Amino acid sequence: MSSLEKETVVRVARVARLRLSEEELAKYGKDLEEILDSFEVLNSAPSSESYDFNPIPVMDVLREDEPFIDIDPEELMKAMDTYEGYVRGPKLS
Repeated sequence: MSSLEKETVVRVARVARLRLSEEELAKYGKDLEEILDSFEVLNSAPSSESYDFNPIPVMDVLREDEPFIDIDPEELMKAMDTYEGYVRGPKLS
């Protein structure tokens, strides 16, 4: 571990209020380096300037509403308990 890396680990340990031995500094220095290398992947991600609010372009793919009657309402009402054109439901108490 170079002196700069050791100084960085010592500074991180101090901020975290940890007292580390020389052996622990070496071990956690290596771990910290691996963690930071893993985050390097984020540097290859595209920047937010190239995208709008949504990263994937959203287009209007919905069709226009066209009202239609699929089943004749009179045919449905025949099988229901109705009163003056209204469907009757159970009494509420």
